[in-house]
Amino acid sequence: MIRILALLGALVLTACTGAGDLDRDVPYMGNFQLGHNIVVAPNLTRGPASRAATQEEWIAAMTEAIDARLGRHEGTKLYHLGVSVEGYVLAVPGVPLVASPKSVLILNVTAWDDAAGRKLNEKPHMVTVMEAITGNTLLGSGLTQGKQVQMANLSRNAARLIEAWLNRQNDEFGWFEDDGRPAREKIGLISGRPAPTPAAAAPELAPEEAPGTVPEGAVPETPARARHSMQGAF
Repeated sequence: MIRILALLGALVLTACTGAGDLDRDVPYMGNFQLGHNIVVAPNLTRGPASRAATQEEWIAAMTEAIDARLGRHEGTKLYHLGVSVEGYVLAVPGVPLVASPKSVLILNVTAWDDAAGRKLNEKPHMVTVMEAITGNTLLGSGLTQGKQVQMANLSRNAARLIEAWLNRQNDEFGWFEDDGRPAREKIGLISGRPAPTPAAAAPELAPEEAPGTVPEGAVPETPARARHSMQGAF
């Protein structure tokens, strides 16, 4: 708990990008389909200078955000997510440009392969998310937003970062690939284009047909003779 409080205190002046991109193309994540979306908050820690929020409120907000983002993937295999909300700061009104804290959320994520019945990451992956810098939050969301709006924004940003992490794991380790190969090794796969089929092997040439050889008794063709013979083809 002390570690979480220290981290929250160090992060209240930072921010990250927004998460209003659910209408864009869904990033490639192989055969991923969201199974169980389990959010808990047994160790929930409220950071300094923060509005209060209950475990139930955070569980509801994070569950909705993860369903909305990761439920877009329509793969062929089920993967479960276990998310533990660890700590938060919901900014309170402060003095503009002097003491205007930013909202923060910290959580741990574990992914499970349903078919294999095992964790994909033995050590939980920590996600730290800050409110987006917008016209409404430039001076601190505590001045312009209520608690529910702050929680919704942080939860959506957290879900976006979870998706980005899962995407990276698939690119690097093939978490959601049927053959287990890293997605980045498959040409054109991440861009959505099918990988080109290997080129057919070139026919083996007889020694007298190999490039650079001249059959016995033949007159070598000079560049001038070659240009002359090609002119008749056009």
